[in-house]
Amino acid sequence: MIEKIDTMCLAVKDVEKAGTWYEEKLGFTVSFKGDGYRVLDHPVPLTIEEKENVGSSSRNYPIFFTKDLDETYEQLKEKKVDVEDKQKDSENYYFDFYDLDGNRLQVCCYH
Repeated sequence: MIEKIDTMCLAVKDVEKAGTWYEEKLGFTVSFKGDGYRVLDHPVPLTIEEKENVGSSSRNYPIFFTKDLDETYEQLKEKKVDVEDKQKDSENYYFDFYDLDGNRLQVCCYH
């Protein structure tokens, strides 16, 4: 039946601008261009889809993994990405950040 998650989908206002942002800020590559959407790879596919009404801070959001959260945090800040403060709980080290359309994204690292 279901074998895997094929991609995560986020709504964006302008697919061209958003695609460039994901390429420049996060190192994604465009693997497919469709009418009003792009599929980006790195390493899990992420689809950005152009919509008229884009809500900020979506309740659904992707969580990316990194081995060095502090380095990732600093790299995103250097690229002028909107990042929140780093957080820790008993098992995770993480922070939220936002794309051009206010979509919530998160990076985590396990203790």
